[in-house]
Formats: sequence, C-alpha cells, structure tokens
Amino acid sequence: MKCDKSPEKIKNLFNEIASYYDKVNNFISFGTHYFIKILAVKMLDIQSNTTCLDLCCGTGDFTKIISKFFPKAKVIGLDFSDNMLKLAKKKNPKNVFVHGDCTELPFGDCEFDYITIGFGLRNIQNREKAIAEIYRVLSHGGKFLHLDFGKHNCISKIFDFVVPHIAKFLGINLEHYNYLLSSKEEFPIPEVLIFEFEKEGFKLLKRRDYLFGAISAQVMSK
Repeated sequence: MKCDKSPEKIKNLFNEIASYYDKVNNFISFGTHYFIKILAVKMLDIQSNTTCLDLCCGTGDFTKIISKFFPKAKVIGLDFSDNMLKLAKKKNPKNVFVHGDCTELPFGDCEFDYITIGFGLRNIQNREKAIAEIYRVLSHGGKFLHLDFGKHNCISKIFDFVVPHIAKFLGINLEHYNYLLSSKEEFPIPEVLIFEFEKEGFKLLKRRDYLFGAISAQVMSK
C-alpha cells in the first residue's frame, strides 16, 4: 500500500510529532543524524556573502549548521508545518523562517546560491514539481544538497526493527512512525533520484554515503 502523502496529511503529521521529533531522531539514529547532517552540509563549501535556502527545514538543524560553519552566508528556512517552524525559530532566533510549500516556492528565479533539503523530499507528493521549483530558484552555477535514506540494505532494516520499540518506549503514536518506515521503503534509491534530478537539468557534483549506504547525500549543480 502506498503512503498517503497528500499535503494536508503530511502537514498534520508533522504538526503532531513536532514536540518530540528531535528526541525520536536522536534515539532512532543513535545520535548520528546530526553529525551526518554536518558532514553533508560541509560538502557545499558555502562561500561568504551568499544566500542559502533550507527546504523542509523542520526544527532547523540544517539552518543551524549552515549558520554555525558558514556564518557569513544568509540562510532562510522554509517549511509548511507551523509547529516545526516554531521550534526552528527557538533553535535559531537570528535566522529567517518562512511558511511555504516546496512545490510553489515564494521566491524569484535564480534567487539562491545554495539550496538544501534533508529528509524532506521523501514526504512530498509531487516530487517532480518540487525538484523543478528547486531548479528554478537556484542560481546558475548554484549547488543543491539532498540528504535522505539511501540503499534499502541490512543497515536500513535496523530502523524497521528499532522504530516500533522506540515509539512504544517513548509512549508516542506508532502510526506516525509506521509512515516513516513505509516512506523510507517507497523512496527511490540514490541512483534513481540522481536520474530524476538530472532530468530536470541538474548535474551531479558529489555523492557520499553514510552508515554503509543507508543514508546518502548528493550535491547537484545548476
């Protein structure tokens, strides 16, 4: 059965899990997710006086990492979950956050030098339209970083075992994290995603896999 990724369903889901989202991520990844995000962002080598857009910013991890390691760059976070944005603003009080939809970005053509999206593209129903929008607002020669689950291997299967137990231990709604597991399995492997990016006009610059390929980062250029 395919995941229901209708925008209203996804928005409600992330509004509901926002309060414990970071805690569960720490448990599920055994604390590795934040370090992987740092390594992925550093792949961009963001230059001073440039503009960055962090899509599906959630609670603002990527935004915080960009500001910490590349403080001379301007970064804007975008998400359509109000509760996630509230937490992102608390985590990053000096940064700008915008409520918006990745399939209809409220920005002009070629407006950003760098765009990131971590563990978010997987939740968008119209992935093709979102990729087209990312391409549109990225400047010529700009870089786009995508980070998410990668190969469907034995390491990836560990998540399938761990997540229900963590949800039960923390006393949270298992249905929400059943969606996580299903969406992970439905999501294309990196080779297929790269093809989708290239079909839109992107060119692959770098790819790095983490946790034996269970997580994968791709840097594309326009």
